[in-house]
Amino acid sequence: MFTGIISAIGKITELEHRQGDVRVSIYAPKLGFDDVRLGDSIACNGVCLTAVELIDQGFIADVSVETLSLTTIEHWKVDTGINLEKAMQASDRFGGHIVSGHVDGIGEVISLHEDARSWRFTLRAPANLAKYIAQKGSITVDGTSLTVNAVKGAEFEMNIVPHTMIHTVISDYEVGTKVNLEVDLIARYLERLTSVDATSYGQERE
Repeated sequence: MFTGIISAIGKITELEHRQGDVRVSIYAPKLGFDDVRLGDSIACNGVCLTAVELIDQGFIADVSVETLSLTTIEHWKVDTGINLEKAMQASDRFGGHIVSGHVDGIGEVISLHEDARSWRFTLRAPANLAKYIAQKGSITVDGTSLTVNAVKGAEFEMNIVPHTMIHTVISDYEVGTKVNLEVDLIARYLERLTSVDATSYGQERE
């Protein structure tokens, strides 16, 4: 489980293709590895990956065919910068929102412009995710917990303050950039709870 508060920006140092899937090496000296163990989960641009090997100031993770098909990882290259967050501990402050690290779909940046010291970005989400995106609700973009300013159909707007621009890869975004999206987990559960008749579900199983 994660919070969407980015810990560090890492860099891809190697991409090794292995029988259809990929092993990725990530250099992240600012992440801090004193409390990282083999098998720990680390969110990489919002994708929960398992550290299968620890290397000098970095780690290695395997990416399955399923993950490649649902995320922007297939577009990663050597030297690509990525947002990183270690899995939260029970004693951590909950600064963002509940993030699972399971990407729901790929969005696209369709416009951006300066707004005083901040930047305003408009993104387009896949049509099937639009119903989960609400004005002033939370959404995870490449692992970053953000607030939705406005929504129009499958398009939504966000205001990015200077601190977030500096400490995430959002500063690299341009029109056409593809991003990993994870919608609010609570919205998904609410949909399930309101759309299923528990009585009829039990009867169907019988």
